[in-house]
Amino acid sequence: MQEFRNIAVIAHVDHGKTTLVDELLKQSGTYTAHQKVEERAMDSNDLEKERGITILSKNTAIRYKETKINIIDTPGHADFGGEVERVLKMVDGVLLLVDAQEGVMPQTKFVVKKALSLGLCPIVVVNKIDKPAADAERVVDEVFDLLVALGANEDQLEFPIIYAAARDGYAKYNMSDENKNFEPLFETILKHVPAPSGKPENPLQLQVFTLDYDNYVGKIGIARIFNGTIKKNETVLLAKADGEQVRGRVSKLIGFHGLERIDINEAESGDIVAVAGFETLDVGDSLVDPNNPMPLDPLHIEEPTLSVVFGVNDSPFAGLDGKYVTSNKINERLESEMKTNIAMRYENAGEGKFKVSGRGELQITILAENMRREGFEFSLARPEVIIKEENGVKLEPYEHLVVDVPDEFTGTVIEKLGRKKAEMKAMNPTGDGQTRIEFEIPARGLIGFRGQFLTDTKGEGVMNHSFLDFRPLSGEVEHRKNGALISMESGTAMGYSLFSLQERGMLFIDVQIKVYAGMIIGEHSRPNDLDVNPIKGKPQSNVRSSGADEAIKLVPPRKMNLELALEWIENDELVEVTPINIRIRKKYLDPNQRKRMSR
Repeated sequence: MQEFRNIAVIAHVDHGKTTLVDELLKQSGTYTAHQKVEERAMDSNDLEKERGITILSKNTAIRYKETKINIIDTPGHADFGGEVERVLKMVDGVLLLVDAQEGVMPQTKFVVKKALSLGLCPIVVVNKIDKPAADAERVVDEVFDLLVALGANEDQLEFPIIYAAARDGYAKYNMSDENKNFEPLFETILKHVPAPSGKPENPLQLQVFTLDYDNYVGKIGIARIFNGTIKKNETVLLAKADGEQVRGRVSKLIGFHGLERIDINEAESGDIVAVAGFETLDVGDSLVDPNNPMPLDPLHIEEPTLSVVFGVNDSPFAGLDGKYVTSNKINERLESEMKTNIAMRYENAGEGKFKVSGRGELQITILAENMRREGFEFSLARPEVIIKEENGVKLEPYEHLVVDVPDEFTGTVIEKLGRKKAEMKAMNPTGDGQTRIEFEIPARGLIGFRGQFLTDTKGEGVMNHSFLDFRPLSGEVEHRKNGALISMESGTAMGYSLFSLQERGMLFIDVQIKVYAGMIIGEHSRPNDLDVNPIKGKPQSNVRSSGADEAIKLVPPRKMNLELALEWIENDELVEVTPINIRIRKKYLDPNQRKRMSR
């Protein structure tokens, strides 16, 4: 019988989870001598590599001495909290990473709360101790205070502490120890993470926590075996969350080792494996012994809090860049996304529109960015929060917001957030000229706030937020203050006209960019929308005069990526997304129709 340990690595964004898993893989001898490995190997898709964040939780397995350690690398961003929550049900211990300089952050609080409620005892890893402003003792105190505040029991408060610099590949029990390797961390995992409690001789109990999809074998469920053994080609019973039971055969059984997936014939209690052969498989479903069925409790998945309408692109430039432009193709793509992404929902709203709901803007823009790279063209409307109704009271989602701002900008930030119905809960100077302020704010107030926040703090502010709960609807929240500069002609933007337009506000387009009537080319410096002509060239005459050829100097335009554009738009505007371009436009391109609709 094999020894197992199942752990999840949890932390706030950018505190070094994936880098730590990299080192665990390297130092356990999982890679062969000739194997070439990329940095942050667990972040496997293009978007994860570009942004340097983990989007999907992924699992790997290493062998240390005689023990197989299953490790799950989780995302740190609040929008992917649903992923973390499911994963924690599958493990017996967590490595809680905390940055030695930043300390406890909102997402740390969120994931720790989930881990404590499941009775998991954390191993605290103070990471990045090599930073110049690192203060490991303060961070350990912060973690202790957080655990006390979240109601941890005595066992959980007796947490072991490891000091590490994952990037440099060393961990140690005390700050004064020598910088060697990761052995202290491996030993701590073996000593403090309990072995799985199930037995191979019991009837089979296995629960799915993540889905994958393969064109050949169909749906694949990544699952943990809580009891019993499972064999390839064995007949088992699929117990669904709604009580339905379906008999089926395990067509494929996959084990994990390092970054590889290996076909196996049998797996036993305590291991994490992937199973195929069940088309109706979903997250939270159990596979059980047909002669003695004992399904496990279904997993609770948090509700979406934000929705965005995806629509067919109907602009004058539709179909120029993309391969897939019809509503049928968009529908198929969203349907396949929902097969594996259970934290999102979608519904067909008719007329080529699809309402996609998720945990936050980032989660939805990552779906949009992936679709765009696959050759899709579509439009996106302004994000809206999901309003629930209970006992006749309308409820909206609230967020816990933490901002780190330079001292001189605190007044501005507090004032702006006050207009967004935010309530200040704490304010602490963190030294080095920065102040950390905590707020509770309606999620509506955060839509479109990031751009304004970065402007107000001259790019030096850092904001993080995580979902709190649903509360009664608060009043009106302030919207964007500035109007839009709207092109009234179709053609190519000329430097001559853009030069005179830049006094009117901030431009989003450069010279020689093709525009159409109704497309937004910039932000007006005043509250009203303004129709402008960006395609007017310089009038040519055959009379020369001195001083006629003054040099045209253009201010560089503000480049709008998908997230910025989605935050910027108002209810009567859309973001047009194609594989090559991101444009902002009015819903109604004709100015007369716009006037009629605004009445």
